Amino acid sequence: MQLNLNADLGESFGPWPMGDDIHLLDVVNSANVACGFHAGDPLVIANTIDLAHNAHVSIGAHPGFPDLQGFGRRPMSIPDAELSALIQYQLAALDGMSNMRGLPMTHVKPHGALNNMACEDRAMADVVVAACKAYNPDLIFLAPVLSQLAAAAQEASFTVALEVFADRAYTNTGSLVSRRKPGAVIDTAQGCITHVLAMIEAQGVVTETGDVLPTEFHSICVHGDNSHAVDTAKLIKKALLEKGHALKSLPEIMFNN
Repeated sequence: MQLNLNADLGESFGPWPMGDDIHLLDVVNSANVACGFHAGDPLVIANTIDLAHNAHVSIGAHPGFPDLQGFGRRPMSIPDAELSALIQYQLAALDGMSNMRGLPMTHVKPHGALNNMACEDRAMADVVVAACKAYNPDLIFLAPVLSQLAAAAQEASFTVALEVFADRAYTNTGSLVSRRKPGAVIDTAQGCITHVLAMIEAQGVVTETGDVLPTEFHSICVHGDNSHAVDTAKLIKKALLEKGHALKSLPEIMFNN
């Protein structure tokens, strides 16, 4: 398969560090850059773009709820017009800073609770997708497989890259198991590798009960916000290459086939 490895980066804030972006950029093909609402700040954004440019990694906006204290993982109720505006504000921030640094923004991936809620709520998904398409219909929309967000983006004629998570367990409906439940996060490198290879072999999502939900997918998310993230990502990449899979950026996969 031609596959993409993506990670959420640029999530430090001021003197508070999050993740090992420099070394993770040596592993992934595409980076989802925080835009200052759930994490990140102007200098972090600028530095992350420069690092991605040097590593030849494509970048996308990672807009989230305005919730620095909760890292964008707390549900919020926001009117449609305001939600649309805050998404476009974040897209514009990353787009402007990336263009002036010579690395165009090529995709968008919502973050955290914004992403999770839109995956379940079709009306909210339509608002998120419409906001992104109004900003730039040529972006790649990176969305979780089997989600309302992916369905909304596909119906809006976006170029949609479907995503699975290397370190997250799935329910029998195709949604992520809540982080509050035991086993929701796969915390070993071998566990992540086994999970990813099983989904590739099954050509679909393998749930926590072992069921298979058939679906195509293009990208695998490796999280970068824990102490062993880089080592895990390296081992996942190594396992995929050893199996003969080609790893490419999102634009290479979605536009060059």
